[in-house]
Amino acid sequence: MRWRLFFFWLMVVVWGASCRNATTPTPPPMATSTPPPPTPTLSPTDPTPRYSYRIIHTYPHDPEAFTQGLVYENGVLYEGTGLRGRSSLRLVTLETGAVQQMILLEDRFFGEGIAIWQDRIFQLTWQSRVGFIYDKETFTRVGEFEYVTEGWGLTHDGRSLIMSDGSATLYFLDPDTLTVTGQITVFDERGPVVRLNELEYIEGEVWANVWQTELIARIDPQSGRVTGWVDLTGLLDQSNLSQPVDVLNGIAYDAENGRLFVTGKLWPTLFEIEVFPISDTP
Repeated sequence: MRWRLFFFWLMVVVWGASCRNATTPTPPPMATSTPPPPTPTLSPTDPTPRYSYRIIHTYPHDPEAFTQGLVYENGVLYEGTGLRGRSSLRLVTLETGAVQQMILLEDRFFGEGIAIWQDRIFQLTWQSRVGFIYDKETFTRVGEFEYVTEGWGLTHDGRSLIMSDGSATLYFLDPDTLTVTGQITVFDERGPVVRLNELEYIEGEVWANVWQTELIARIDPQSGRVTGWVDLTGLLDQSNLSQPVDVLNGIAYDAENGRLFVTGKLWPTLFEIEVFPISDTP
């Protein structure tokens, strides 16, 4: 009898120890958007890394908006549109694509890139060599500025406005005086990269749509080196569209939540995407 009791209590002790040492499974973390992966430091002749994308979410976008500039701030989108007689500055609800507020440019102007600096919005025009300054809350035009090139894309790095003109050059402007304080030539291992269009400053890099392509260049703003190519081929399924669309154009970044948004001219959809490196292995 005693050996039976001893065996019983031994089993209880062993079972209790195994329970204390068991590891409780931890549920997997919830999926969240993440900032774009960092790009490596490259020499002028190194091959430029390439990135692909996955779609995280889609949102409605006004198919009449010829998107030339796009900025995300405080839960809403600011959008600059082009075409003479249709150019505008807009405040847009992200989730629905509804236009909350809009001001039209005079018919002679072809609107281009926009950037928000403190309580002001700056908007370029294409060939008129004049830009406009608005009060961010009311969209009241409070000033103008001139430049000697065409106006294409616009963003800022927290110190300077950064402007493209369709060439391989990015210009840095003082946001108070609007004078050019510096410039860089954008290049990859094959040479200068031209037709830089809409711009967005993301995690220390300038991202630029390259006009008439489905590529976004990730640019080192110090050297001008393209540190990565984001290939968005096939992003918009055009098989079921009821009206023509134009090229990919429009990049906006939600820095607080690591969300990246892209769209195009006359596109009916705005995409939230995540980018990732394309593997070197087949």
